[in-house]
Amino acid sequence: MQITIHRGTHEIGGNCIEIATDRTRIILDIGMPLFNEDREPHDSAQLRRHSAEELRRLGILPQVPGLFEDGPAPDAILLSHAHEDHTGLIRHSRNEIPIYAGVGTSKMMLAGAKFAGQPTLARDRHRELPAGQTVQIGDFAVTVFSVDHSIYGAQAFLIEAEGKSVLYSGDLRLHGRKPGMHRSLIEAVKDRAIDVLLMEGTHISHPDHRGPNEYELEDEITEQVRSALGLVLASFSPQHVDRLVGFYRATIKAGRTFVADAYTAFVMHLLASESSIPRPESAENVKVFFPKFFLETFEKKRLEGFFTLMSPARIGVEEIRSNPSRYVMLFRPSMLEGDFGGTLPPRTRCLYSRWTGYLDRPDWQPVKDALTKSEGDLIEVHTSGHIFHGDIIDLVGQLSAKLVVPIHTFEPEKFQAFLSTVKLLADGETMSL
Repeated sequence: MQITIHRGTHEIGGNCIEIATDRTRIILDIGMPLFNEDREPHDSAQLRRHSAEELRRLGILPQVPGLFEDGPAPDAILLSHAHEDHTGLIRHSRNEIPIYAGVGTSKMMLAGAKFAGQPTLARDRHRELPAGQTVQIGDFAVTVFSVDHSIYGAQAFLIEAEGKSVLYSGDLRLHGRKPGMHRSLIEAVKDRAIDVLLMEGTHISHPDHRGPNEYELEDEITEQVRSALGLVLASFSPQHVDRLVGFYRATIKAGRTFVADAYTAFVMHLLASESSIPRPESAENVKVFFPKFFLETFEKKRLEGFFTLMSPARIGVEEIRSNPSRYVMLFRPSMLEGDFGGTLPPRTRCLYSRWTGYLDRPDWQPVKDALTKSEGDLIEVHTSGHIFHGDIIDLVGQLSAKLVVPIHTFEPEKFQAFLSTVKLLADGETMSL
């Protein structure tokens, strides 16, 4: 068995890992990079518009034989979750390559494609990866484990062939709403001889950083909603279902009504039968807001049925303005001009629950200005979707792999400070087991 890491010009995001035997090749994730070689965030919307040739010239398209161009094609692409740094290059891959992904990932990709311009998972390419089961792909037996991350449906993979085993962590954390997931993973592999652990290390360079867990964050959000004097705007990704649950529960505790935009309502509808999220079309304490952009595009996106289904729960801007302290509303910067006409109700509070770096983007400056004019405030209420430094050490110790290969980190060498069995692979370097 051989392992090759393909990162291109980035080390956080853009996961693309090739595992091969003499007869079978599989690709773990096929991601768009988050950062350039100067560690500055990429404009993902701009990268989506580039052709494969343009991405190749930029050094972003991984040089995997047969994945994007002629040559013997890999036997499968496996997706650990639906974030674009793990799925963003799918549209450039060859159509004949099957894509294995969990049901949760396929649902999140559907929502992202319909509402956020994210990659589509074609039905004829999709093969299901059911959690807790083993799927045979050529020489490889792939056992699938659910893990907790900042998106619904994230998975880790145990890959076995030729008497060797590789555990791919994907992206995960231990401080979400489902701590039983990582305990189940440890229990399942503790008696196996794991040859290589491909371990994400986003926070390995920050030993002193540790944020709240999702339950503690929910308490913080609840207090911020209760103390707010006007409208509360909630800025977070609706695909982050743990965060969605936290904001919804905080809204109810504070005696307000949760206003989901169309994107959020779509996610809630998809997952209502699989989570504690109510169906937005029928819940008493949920309203649905249709942003101007959605109203202009829903027919083109073939969302007429969804529009009809959600219409009984519809709420408009004027109703929100008439009694703003009654609502917690999902918000994105484009809604300021498109839906609020550039002004926010008095004393609006925006609870920002995303990576801090996004606040530096140009589209957030008008929002900051509008909040100031409304005598409101912008408050960060966030915790990471990635495993903290101390938890990395604990988890790696419990998984007891013979060799650890760091991935998804700017500084993989930091693993060597607490672990002697570390192998650092350069971009394009192949390791044989």
